[in-house]
Amino acid sequence: MVAASKMRRAQQAALNGRPFTALLYRLQRRATTQTIDFTHPLLEVREVRKRAVILIGGDKGLCGPLNSNLFRIASTFNPQDTVFITAGRRAAQFVARTRRQLLAEFDYGDSPRYPEAKAIATCARDLFLNGEVDEVHIVSTRFVNTLTQVPVSFNFLPVGEIEGLKTADASEEEVVSSPIEYQFEPNAEAFLGYLLLHYLNVYVYQVLLNAKASEQSARMVAMKNATDNANTLIDDLTLEYNKLRQGKITTELSEIVGGQMNAA
Repeated sequence: MVAASKMRRAQQAALNGRPFTALLYRLQRRATTQTIDFTHPLLEVREVRKRAVILIGGDKGLCGPLNSNLFRIASTFNPQDTVFITAGRRAAQFVARTRRQLLAEFDYGDSPRYPEAKAIATCARDLFLNGEVDEVHIVSTRFVNTLTQVPVSFNFLPVGEIEGLKTADASEEEVVSSPIEYQFEPNAEAFLGYLLLHYLNVYVYQVLLNAKASEQSARMVAMKNATDNANTLIDDLTLEYNKLRQGKITTELSEIVGGQMNAA
């Protein structure tokens, strides 16, 4: 019952945040692509010599192949030119076990909070703005439903198109080519500079919510499968026990009957 309550709470939080994140994504894409002569360091595309990966895993095991599928994607990045920022104890353990470079470690608990997401986003953003890395990826789990959690790798910086944040009724071309015109006050640079920072924080927060919903759902499914398998094993063993017991009783009765007939 406790696990089911945690799962429902995590799923509801992830689903509630999706409309706002998708709306903020559309606003960011339209404003940054349609605004003339707008440039920002977070939009700068550079030659990739070094990258950072934000790896968001679970805090505990007993959740099936969720973490192993996630780490399989993380292992595809070249350890020679990749540094890791982790969230979740399992993610940090993976980086340490595979002898990759761990730059920062964060903990987001059973209920992710916005300040935690902001700290992760700020760490990655500072690395990018200072020129220490040329791009940042996020490797996490996308929550689909209770039975389906998909490990994915998203581009985080430089800011651009992100697969998975577009709405089902609008393609990337339709989002960018929207006829909506924006007027900014006091100016485009001030507004869009703030928008990009807020957008990155919210994006990481939504990723944390999806990761936690995926972990709780996978753990609930794993616990249910384990319980069902245990019950099936108990039923099979009980049936085998009853067969052996019945056979032994039948043998003893036959011996008793045979003994009485010989005595007569």
